[in-house]
Amino acid sequence: MTIGTFSYPSPTNEPIVQYGPGTPEKAALKKRISELKHSPVDIPMFIGGECIFTDKRIAINPPFEKNFFLGQFNEGEEQHVHQAVDAALAAKEGWENISWENRAHIFLKAADLLATKYRYHIVGTTMLGQGKNVYQAEIDAACEFIDFIRFNVHYLSEIYKQQPLSSPGMHNRVEWRPLEGFVLAVSPFNFTAIGGNLAASAALCGNVVVWKPAYTQIYSANIIMQVFKEAGLPDGVINLIYVDGPILGKVCFSHPDFAGVHFTGSTNVFNTMWQTIGQNISKFKSYPRIVGETGGKDFVMIHKSANVDVAVTALIRGAFEFQGQKCSAASRAYLPSNLSAAIKSKLIETLATLKMGTVEDFTNFVNAVIDERAFDKIVGFIESARKDSSVKIIAGGNYDKSVGYFIEPTVIETSNPKYKTMCEEIFGPVLTIFTYDAEHFEETLNLVDTTSPYALTGAIIAQDRFAVELATNKLRNSAGNFYVNDKPTGAVVGQQPFGGARGSGTNDKAGSLINLYRWLSARTVKEVLVPATDYGYPFLGEV
Repeated sequence: MTIGTFSYPSPTNEPIVQYGPGTPEKAALKKRISELKHSPVDIPMFIGGECIFTDKRIAINPPFEKNFFLGQFNEGEEQHVHQAVDAALAAKEGWENISWENRAHIFLKAADLLATKYRYHIVGTTMLGQGKNVYQAEIDAACEFIDFIRFNVHYLSEIYKQQPLSSPGMHNRVEWRPLEGFVLAVSPFNFTAIGGNLAASAALCGNVVVWKPAYTQIYSANIIMQVFKEAGLPDGVINLIYVDGPILGKVCFSHPDFAGVHFTGSTNVFNTMWQTIGQNISKFKSYPRIVGETGGKDFVMIHKSANVDVAVTALIRGAFEFQGQKCSAASRAYLPSNLSAAIKSKLIETLATLKMGTVEDFTNFVNAVIDERAFDKIVGFIESARKDSSVKIIAGGNYDKSVGYFIEPTVIETSNPKYKTMCEEIFGPVLTIFTYDAEHFEETLNLVDTTSPYALTGAIIAQDRFAVELATNKLRNSAGNFYVNDKPTGAVVGQQPFGGARGSGTNDKAGSLINLYRWLSARTVKEVLVPATDYGYPFLGEV
């Protein structure tokens, strides 16, 4: 029985641990990384209250040291998807009827566990499994994930407070119900926080979840499930399975209790999901919620008034942090003719100072791309550019997969603003630059807007405020997250709600009230205090 109305004030963002030289935090993290490397794991699926081991085990290897054995995970089959759905539906009644404060406190405890006991564990597994350097892993697996949880609790508290007006003689209220059925969460390799949040945000709203992470994120996803279980999450609320995508879709997208999908990944996969759901619409009890954050071809537009150092820093950090494996990574840049030579010179000079190698050496800015398939795809773009006389590789362009999947930060210069690396998503450390006539700024803004089918992130670098305003207005639909004098990456929960439109997704803004509304179904309840006892109205009478 709940007595009282409970409120969860807006939290502050989780402080970033800097892991500076000689700090105890750095020593503790290095110790944990060594322990992880010397403790191979056998990772089960988590279905209901069971840990599921199978006959098909797949090795987990660091992308920067591809022959090192971190452990293995147990791949599932179609039967395991059915089991996960059944386990979720079995847990549904108890979970959706538990008091809101108990749901909230489970996840708040998980956030505190991540901030303390499990911080080095979640950061370390993200570094080793996904090839992130220490800073990229810290801001993702620790800070962003903790922020997702804490801010979502606050946002949901605010949603629950939203109630309608009541006229005299009656009382109106709105119940914010979970969806009727189960939610499918499908997460990518590149952000540990996204994996955890896709499942946790829906579960926080009272939904039950089947969660399928990318195989290359399972090493850290396993820790997330351990944290959820230690925090007190009931069995079956979130079920973690490792199955092939088509098998997952075959079961979930034809199940009558499928209530929605929370997805981050490629545009093509999301389009296929949407099409399949549409074809099966008559099978579902309700219209499923389809929420997706997909691809990007993110731009940096540089005005003739820009500061060269600001522009170069935005390009290097935006394009090459985490090897460009961010859906928000700067992938195409437009340089004004008056600054082009200076920007290119400084860019090439600065790139020469970046170190590349294992994540265990904290002085490395660049590490390996996630796996061989990604490596081969990115190399394909580089080699195509090398053979094309209309473009020029002005920095980087080298690669080696003998030890790990290493690709140098690469800059391609083109005179064709519609060259394929200006248009197609690469998802790697490749930046393409195009120099435009500095006096044709407005026309170039139209070019930026029409070059790519995506609309995730973008940036304007300028000191001229008229240019900033013009770009902001002209590029209104070109990016869901727009940055002024900054790189187009690094959205912070509670500060820059994240998501794009067009080919980049449904723009439901992860880490905001907007996203949580998608996992809720409102019911309005009207109660008349003194009910009418006669059908008649005054207008029926005669004078």
